[in-house]
Amino acid sequence: MDEQPEPAQEPAPRTTGGGLDRRAELSEFLRTRRARLKPEDVGLPDFGRRRVPGLRREELAQLAGVSVAYYTRLEQGNGRNVSAEVLDAIARALRLTDAEHAHLMHLAKPKQHKKKQAARAQQVRPALRHLLDSIDTVPAYVVGRRSDILAWNRMAAALFGDWAELPAPERNWARLVFLRPDYRELFVEWDQKASDIVGFLRMDAGCHPDDPKLSALVGELSVKSEEFRRLWAAHDVKEKSYGVKRMRHPLVGDLALSFETFRLVDESENALITYHAEPGSPSAEALRLLASWGADATRAGTGTPAQ
Repeated sequence: MDEQPEPAQEPAPRTTGGGLDRRAELSEFLRTRRARLKPEDVGLPDFGRRRVPGLRREELAQLAGVSVAYYTRLEQGNGRNVSAEVLDAIARALRLTDAEHAHLMHLAKPKQHKKKQAARAQQVRPALRHLLDSIDTVPAYVVGRRSDILAWNRMAAALFGDWAELPAPERNWARLVFLRPDYRELFVEWDQKASDIVGFLRMDAGCHPDDPKLSALVGELSVKSEEFRRLWAAHDVKEKSYGVKRMRHPLVGDLALSFETFRLVDESENALITYHAEPGSPSAEALRLLASWGADATRAGTGTPAQ
């Protein structure tokens, strides 16, 4: 039997006990992944008009090799005792990316985290701060859970603005991108930057659904930003990786910068992000100007740890 039509309005995030509702997250993630597939995408015949988008539950169950009742229970958020092999089969049937597959595993088979570890302040080692300070021609910063900005160098402050002027809770990429008009102007492809940030937060939510600060952040942004609410409801996930960002800086104009992500050993939640320009390019010259202006462009950040 077909499912009933879905409501058009994006639902508000559901929380439980100070965190996100893991069962609801699992249910909505599976439903949205199924909704994006068409029968022809997976080699199935299409027997006419459908009242809801995507594959039916029985079609997905057939592709995964599980019973309809079993898959229905899983999509209703009951992932208890589900095996990794079954989740792998469902991931293949849903054509999940590596990041989406990992997210599904986090939601369905959560790891137990001690509450005191979840509440512990995010830290950046002194040696890593010294390394950031020594990189004087490349914008670089350390980002942690919830997309919190934990530490940065002088060039990052020159490129993105002086984060030292902000209270620690506001040194957060999601708040900057969705709530600050100057960041909307800075990123030429703002829509892609916004989508990336929400995808990163979704990955964090799968790993740490009991994090009350993450839940509070999602709730705040859902109230203050219609764009965030829409992107969050899509349940897309993404890992930090590499690529190119186009920016329009108020002092040096247009830049095309390649970024790289380096996961830190023994600090799996933290990553070092660097931006660099192609040698000899106008963007390289723009970065050189920012470096030469130094404090005249913006004050360097002190990188106080976020709580």
